[in-house]
Amino acid sequence: MTEIPRIAVPTWFVGCGNMGQAMVAGWRSAGIDLSPAVAIRPSGLPVTGVRTVRSLGEAGAPPRLVVLAFKPQKLDEIAPQLKTWITGRTTIVSLLAGVEATTLRQIFPTAASIVRAMPNTPVAIRRGVIALYSEDADDKTRTELSSLFAPLGFAPWMADEAKFSAVSAIAGSGPAYVARFIAALVKAGEERGLANETASTIALETVLGTAWLAASAGEGMDEIARRVASPNGTTEAGLAVLDQKLDALVDQVIDAASERGRQLAEAARLS
Repeated sequence: MTEIPRIAVPTWFVGCGNMGQAMVAGWRSAGIDLSPAVAIRPSGLPVTGVRTVRSLGEAGAPPRLVVLAFKPQKLDEIAPQLKTWITGRTTIVSLLAGVEATTLRQIFPTAASIVRAMPNTPVAIRRGVIALYSEDADDKTRTELSSLFAPLGFAPWMADEAKFSAVSAIAGSGPAYVARFIAALVKAGEERGLANETASTIALETVLGTAWLAASAGEGMDEIARRVASPNGTTEAGLAVLDQKLDALVDQVIDAASERGRQLAEAARLS
């Protein structure tokens, strides 16, 4: 029987928007005890399953684990207040897109370790991808975090920040890109006379079924496409159009996301 991991006592979620709440939902689904956790949100809007307060001063004892789950543009505002609570026993896990580990270490010099994490929203249903990277976390900390993030999905440690950024651009943003593709399939169905509900169900089940087939069968995407596309058939005609544009388009999309990440990193370094 697999032992359920434990969250550090205490754990602070500083900010807890969509991504933070997706992680909380996944951990709750996995049966992880979140009673040691507190969400600090100036709005006071509650986070289901976690005690929620409006300010750092209401959070309680200094944290063993801090999850930075606010917008990276808020770092300059929040860091001066937060760093007074960071001790040599605190691990900081940053979800801040584009903010490099070196920058975080300069801002929080007393932290025991700095870890960057980039989850995507399917962590809420425990089918996510969570890239992890640290320059100073010891083996014990890495093992503890691997155990904590494993119930949320695939959680690999990256060898360097460039690879971490690559995963962020693909997996972190990927659900939005997949959602756009599904929406395009739905629109194509509607334009050909299908009701929205019917077109939506067909598009969702097609994408879900294909992903599940690929994961279950262990086959490459080319092989799955080959099995669908009969020579000189309808699918092959469609692929002839798609293959002319898709790779270049995806490269442009990922490059744009990566460039924005570089801009955020530069802004954080200069702040």
